[in-house]
Amino acid sequence: MMFFMAKPRFHVQVTTQPLPEQTDAAQGVYAFSYTVTVRNDGERAAQLVARRWLITDATGATEEVRGLGVVGQQPLLRPGQAFEYSSWTRLATPHGRMQGCFFCIDEDAHWFEAPIAAFELGQAHALH
Repeated sequence: MMFFMAKPRFHVQVTTQPLPEQTDAAQGVYAFSYTVTVRNDGERAAQLVARRWLITDATGATEEVRGLGVVGQQPLLRPGQAFEYSSWTRLATPHGRMQGCFFCIDEDAHWFEAPIAAFELGQAHALH
């Protein structure tokens, strides 16, 4: 007899905004905050263990950032639960993009990735 275990499914949503107080255009430093909401839309509890970001500026220069957890936490999300956090990044250009994934493990120690679709970072005046 075969049976299939219900897998966790993490849905990731991101909102961004410029950080003018951390931006210095004369020095080529443009700062952005981003708020990430991770929701477990699956049927099993799972933990967000690590992250990987690719941050790309308008010239195509890309920085990879990897690390354990997010903002010092490794949240365990039960079905229907969400976790939200805010962080920030800097670019050398007034716009760019980020994308990545979260590395997660379910309650039965099965690993999976939760992709984070590319999203834009931009100064309002630079987008027009």
